Amino acid sequence: LGLDTSNYTTSVALFDGEAGYGLGKLLEVPQGTLGLRQSEALFQHIKRLPKLLHTLREEGRLTVPISGVGASSRPRAAEGSYMPCFLAGVSQGRGLADILGVPFFECSHQQGHIAAAAWSGGNMELLDRPHLAWHLSGGTTELLLVTPKGANVEAERIGGTNDLSVGQLIDRTGVQLGLAFPAGKALDQLAGDENGIRGFSVKQNGLFFSLSGMENKVKQQIERGEPPSHVAGFVLNTIADTVYRVTEAAQERYPNYPVLFSGGVTSNTRLRKRMQNCGQVIFALPQYAADNGMGVAILTHRALKGGG
Repeated sequence: LGLDTSNYTTSVALFDGEAGYGLGKLLEVPQGTLGLRQSEALFQHIKRLPKLLHTLREEGRLTVPISGVGASSRPRAAEGSYMPCFLAGVSQGRGLADILGVPFFECSHQQGHIAAAAWSGGNMELLDRPHLAWHLSGGTTELLLVTPKGANVEAERIGGTNDLSVGQLIDRTGVQLGLAFPAGKALDQLAGDENGIRGFSVKQNGLFFSLSGMENKVKQQIERGEPPSHVAGFVLNTIADTVYRVTEAAQERYPNYPVLFSGGVTSNTRLRKRMQNCGQVIFALPQYAADNGMGVAILTHRALKGGG
């Protein structure tokens, strides 16, 4: 059983070594705002976790004994990485493990993303070999060098943004256009088939880049009266082109390394289409690209079995 309580999704998942099943629910964010305070997110997680676990039981998913419980305890497996919202999953996970008399395991939210992407993309073997991975989400835009570490993986940041994440750019653009937060799916639909809209060539320094100037460009387009679909296409094409260019540069440094795509932004249709001709790229299934507990359940199973 895996629990993940990220800043915007409460999720639980079951994994038996091959098949998995997960449930998740977005946190409620007031219309027109750009997110939640950690105290508000934590409060919602505490209320929702028992309901999701109850749903698992009602659906008949808990008929087989649970042999281990895991939870994401921090954003990244790095010193100083901490967010209070993860306390909800850890505290309830530890309690469940003690009641059931089974081991409890912790991993980072990012490690869970990598595991869920590898499994849902049909490439679980990636967890036992070095590869590259993008983590593209509401708060993270990181290109990672991933290496096996026992039952888990180690992720070293080798590229990404120096400031604004791609998810933040999408959400802030969406809010300016009157869309609900988070705005990923809605902005993708709004852009539609605006294939003639060119993105902006953002400044790239090696495998790192900056997106902070894009906010002003979006504001200028809206003030000029550009159609919302054009603004959406401009932003999404900029993101897709930038990720493509950085991925190509990374593949030159790490030839023959597969590139795994995880995080909610990787569900974007333009990004997926843009990356089709960029070597060996593997995308998580959309339902396991966004925040979910599946990767936590997978890593918990691997820890119980002693690794890959």
